[in-house]
Amino acid sequence: MQRIEVVRGAALSSGDQTKGIVRAKAFETESLLFARSRVPGGVVSGWHHHGKRDVYAFLLSGRLRFDFGENGKDSVEAVEGDYIHIPVGLVHRDVNPDQDREAVIVNVFIGGGPPVVNVPGP
Repeated sequence: MQRIEVVRGAALSSGDQTKGIVRAKAFETESLLFARSRVPGGVVSGWHHHGKRDVYAFLLSGRLRFDFGENGKDSVEAVEGDYIHIPVGLVHRDVNPDQDREAVIVNVFIGGGPPVVNVPGP
């Protein structure tokens, strides 16, 4: 018989990491990863991309700026309640501009291969 699976928030397993971002995964298949990311206040993450995966996200709490583009000169800001799409292979970094507030993101990675590829820069 099929069952509904529940993973408690406290029982998430460690996900692939980028400097400054704490990732934890709930469900993972060959082509999908459902995870949570935490970015502490004031953090500027390392540069990275998500390989051959699109990332769809919901900013559960806090505020984030995403730097990307040529030499990292482009940016977009998301606030609590916003939905985000990061295209396949886009090099970026996550910046939490609020010194005293953690940002929490719920992510869905769609595609295959490694979910995180850390790189020196854009």
